[in-house]
This record gives sequence, structure tokens and C-alpha cells, in this order.
Amino acid sequence: MALKDNLYVALSSQIALEKRLNTIADNVANMSTVGFRATGIKFEDVVMGRGQNSVDFTSTGNTFLPSASGPLRETGNPFDFAIQGGDAWFGIETPAGTVMTRDGRFSLQENGQLVTLEGYSVLDAGGAPIQLDPNEGAPQAGRDGVLRQNGNLVGAIGLFNFEPGVDFVRFGNSGIIPKGQPEPVVDRIDVGVAQGFVEDSNVNPVREMSRLIMVQRAFENSAALTRSSEDTFKDAIKTLGG
Repeated sequence: MALKDNLYVALSSQIALEKRLNTIADNVANMSTVGFRATGIKFEDVVMGRGQNSVDFTSTGNTFLPSASGPLRETGNPFDFAIQGGDAWFGIETPAGTVMTRDGRFSLQENGQLVTLEGYSVLDAGGAPIQLDPNEGAPQAGRDGVLRQNGNLVGAIGLFNFEPGVDFVRFGNSGIIPKGQPEPVVDRIDVGVAQGFVEDSNVNPVREMSRLIMVQRAFENSAALTRSSEDTFKDAIKTLGG
């Protein structure tokens, strides 16, 4: 491998490690964020040239969203909701359009709309904002998400499926902007709603801190290789110039 190739390989490695480092740092920062799904990242080898002249570089990496759910935590708040089973999401209406979230901390506005802590409308399965009777207090939710007030059916919390794909876009800390139209979850016994619970972050802090240390060491080794290649270039230039 030529000296310049050593430099390019080390540089591609540093770019990939920096992205991995930023991803881990974001996961650690959100380990206490309700409904947060940790970001994963995949790297691939990029081969340039053929035969003995081929050089392997590291791709910049693609982020993805692991499907593992976080643990449920009981709060006793009737306006807190968590999704049980399956990989479903709540739908909320935001300035960025419909957003998927696992953060089920809701509240009731004076006009009867069920909203998130940020004031975004919570959607039913048809994509419409959920409207309750503001004079009837907190609703009672069944496992299927159906809402009742004083025994009367008043609405249902929508659950949705969607494919985040690679390099997904976040909205806030726990929201994901879907690339396509989310599909409502219907007639599935493996997915339900738990009232009085929230889903905590699925970040494993011990594992993430271990990864952080490993990436930092790898970054230092790559930086050392870069410095070594640069020194070799300088020595070669001095020799040839002399």
C-alpha cells in the first residue's frame, strides 16, 4: 500500500469513528429521555482499485433505529401511556407533519384536545386529533387504546407502524419523522396500550460507556497512524528535495 493510501485509510477511519462517537454521545445524553430509542450505526468496507492495488476504506456509516423497546415504568398518572408489545408508535401532529413517538406523556387541554407535553395533538388511528370532553376528567383506556369517560366511548389512541430506514430524521428527543405514510395498527393482539405507565429509554448506559472508551482509543490509534504517515511524507520530500 502506498504512503498516501495509508493516509487516506486513516482519514476515512477517523471520519467514521467521529460519527460513531457522536452517536454514542447522543445515546448517553438521552439515557433518561422517556421514549428514546438509541441510534445504531452500520459501516461497510469501500474497496478502491483491483487486485494487489486495491485499498479498503471505511464508509461514513448509515444510522438505523434498533427495534428493542425500553422498560415500562409505572407512574400512576392517567394521562401517561406506554405501548406494550410489537414495534408500534404513537402519532402526533407537529409543524413538521405527522411524527412517530414512543413518549406517551399526554395532557388534556381546556378545549378537550389530548396533547403531548409540548402541546402537539395526539392522533387517532385515522390521523385525526383526539377530542375528549374537558369536563369529564381523565379518560379510562383499554388495552386496545379505546378511551372512555364515565363509561362512554369518546375516542381511541392511534398506534402506527412505519419503517424508519437508514439515516432517519429525529424530531425533538424521542420523535421520528416518517419518510412514508405510517400504517395504523389494527386487529393485532400482540400490541396494546398501558395506562399509567411510560416507556423509558432503551439505552444501556454501561454498554454505551464501554463503546465510548473503545471508540476513543481507536480514534487515538488512527490519529497516531495519520501523524506517522505525515511524518513519512515529510521525510520523503526532504530526501527527494535534497
